[in-house]
Amino acid sequence: MQRSPRIRALIALTAVALSLYIAFTVPVRLGLDLRGGTQFVLETRPTTADDADSEATERTLEVLRGRVDALGVTEPTLTRSGTDRIVVELPGVQDPRKAADVLGRTAQLTFHHVLGTAADTATPPESLPERPHQLVLADESGQALRLQAASLTGKAVDKATARFDQQGGAGWHVTVDFEGPGKEGWARLTGEAACRPDGDPARRVAIVLDDRIISSPQVDPSVACGSGISGGSTRITGTFDDSEARELALLINGGALPVPVETIEQRTVGPTLGAEALTASAWAAVVGTALTSLFMIVVYRLMGVLAVVALACYGLIAYAALAALGATLTLPGLAGFVLAIGMAVDANVLVFERAREEYAARSRPTPRASLSAGFRGAFSAIADSNVTTLIAAGLLFLLASGPVRGFGVTLGIGVLASMVSALVITRALAEYAVARRGVRRRPRLTGVAHIGAVRDRLTRADPRLMRHPRRWLAVSAAALVLAGSGIALRGLDFGVEFTGGRLVEYATATPVDADRARTALADAGFPRAVVQTSGENQLTFRTPHLTDAEAASLTATVNALTGKADLLRDETIGPSLGKELRQGALIALTVALVAQLCYLAARFRWLLGTSAVAALAHDVVILVGVFAWLGKPIDGVFLAALLTVIGYSVNDSVVLFDRIRELARRDRETPFARVAGRALLQTLPRTVNTGMGAAFILTALAVLGGETLTDFALALLIGLAVGTYSSMFTATPLAVELHGRA
Repeated sequence: MQRSPRIRALIALTAVALSLYIAFTVPVRLGLDLRGGTQFVLETRPTTADDADSEATERTLEVLRGRVDALGVTEPTLTRSGTDRIVVELPGVQDPRKAADVLGRTAQLTFHHVLGTAADTATPPESLPERPHQLVLADESGQALRLQAASLTGKAVDKATARFDQQGGAGWHVTVDFEGPGKEGWARLTGEAACRPDGDPARRVAIVLDDRIISSPQVDPSVACGSGISGGSTRITGTFDDSEARELALLINGGALPVPVETIEQRTVGPTLGAEALTASAWAAVVGTALTSLFMIVVYRLMGVLAVVALACYGLIAYAALAALGATLTLPGLAGFVLAIGMAVDANVLVFERAREEYAARSRPTPRASLSAGFRGAFSAIADSNVTTLIAAGLLFLLASGPVRGFGVTLGIGVLASMVSALVITRALAEYAVARRGVRRRPRLTGVAHIGAVRDRLTRADPRLMRHPRRWLAVSAAALVLAGSGIALRGLDFGVEFTGGRLVEYATATPVDADRARTALADAGFPRAVVQTSGENQLTFRTPHLTDAEAASLTATVNALTGKADLLRDETIGPSLGKELRQGALIALTVALVAQLCYLAARFRWLLGTSAVAALAHDVVILVGVFAWLGKPIDGVFLAALLTVIGYSVNDSVVLFDRIRELARRDRETPFARVAGRALLQTLPRTVNTGMGAAFILTALAVLGGETLTDFALALLIGLAVGTYSSMFTATPLAVELHGRA
């Protein structure tokens, strides 16, 4: 064995061994859409110019981490997003209202000396003017009290504990222990109040949390004026139950938020939906991979078998990379993982088809020499097509958020793993196999020792497909008009991610008609709710805005209508975030097209690069138009599919233009239209075989992937068909036309 094959074999063995070790020792963290739970996106709201910095967000993150730990959630995750946002993931939390209240409250704890009652108790306390160094608040009974400026704050508190007093009759209460100067401050505050006679309102001390008096006890008559309560401890009493007392202690222990926060996004996924999505995606991966493997073996024989082994190694390497990087595997990310299998097939198909051409072109061919030439000849096309997909994956990571960003990460890892699989593992296996004596004696067993019946017939017929390029462009223009009319007539159904609002999805015990559900919701006070059915027993509601109380009322209405309804999904997107995501989607599409144009112009000529980008724009308009005609939602998952289609479609154009460039260099006398038509025929088997491999995967996702992945897989299937057509019969004839005009 020569030195290069040995090095490749060593790299392949090392990659597989290391991946096996990581796969068995490092678990991959599942996203909330696969295991169930609640996610919050919180945005800090600075009240002063000094608070508007990343340090305030960092301090807020630490306070929130303490509060979440006190909630007792298993494996919570808190991360910063940008300079002013914090993403909180709470696995297993199905009722987000309590968690949202704990996370969002500023918890500003202060202690005040009560100066007396307000002059006019009939006037609402919040409308009374504040006097210098005083404020007016209502106590637990609703009486308006005048309070002196805060003498102590929550920073003086050491710890707070929720306790139950069985003997004293106080019930649930919170014991607060002060530390350091706080002990002296508490004694001074209570000593000042003790100077007032027993029963006087001014003998009271007010404990205020977030501008609300939670307790205002009288100082005991045994406390002497000026001396106060020593020991640095007090009790907050009230009509608390156990959960309220523990929540109050949690807030005090967690500390005050440096700046207020606002929930701009909330997602809740039920455990049933997460488990079903995981199972459905796994089945889709198994069935899709099995069909693709069978197809590869039938078409490429021994090389197909080796490609299947390399695909298994690809899956292992990609999984290990996800685990090693600590990436979170989301539902769209899992779909990207499955989709990348089809892209791994593409690299193998490119090599094998090129090897077939090399075998047919040689006077004394051997499978070994043909394969070596095939790997060399296909390298530039593999590199270019994978780079364009990496550009799409990078844009998803930089410009998207949440699960869609996870899809970008998984897709990028999958592309890199597929290159290792095809260029290192497949090549090492193929070189070893074709060197065996039994294989050398039966070259047709390899699958590369014949050119293929379809290609042979097309080459002999020489149909000259690019003789009339304007006819192909007319067909593309008609498709654009049809898709554009769908956008104009039907409009685009933007999801809550782009419009803001709330989406709630239920699994019902019995099937429910959508019109009947709309009538019931209108009678219950939700006339603007958009009702959709999916599957047999699933109802989805979208509203511009919905409070937690209204959501509870909606759930009660659905239960009354269906007998029983289980929450599958609950998503809330603020209007400002919806506008931001909508603008981000447009920016992502624009940047994707510009980035592809720049890369293709650098690798090819501007003429070919412009033609490829025009074909991409054609694919985008048609895919959006089809979804408009079908009434499908345009949401973040659709955006992920759209950007993937852009990367996938440009792969076909890159392979075709790479062959055009190669043929044009060999033969500078033949007209460009003939060269383009010949290149199209030569790359047609690769285009068809790659499309078939991806179609098996996507069809499995559409059929078996569950309701959540159906629209995603449908968008990719449409994009695959349109992209395959446009690369051959939109980009190529446009390049011929532009070349003629140039």
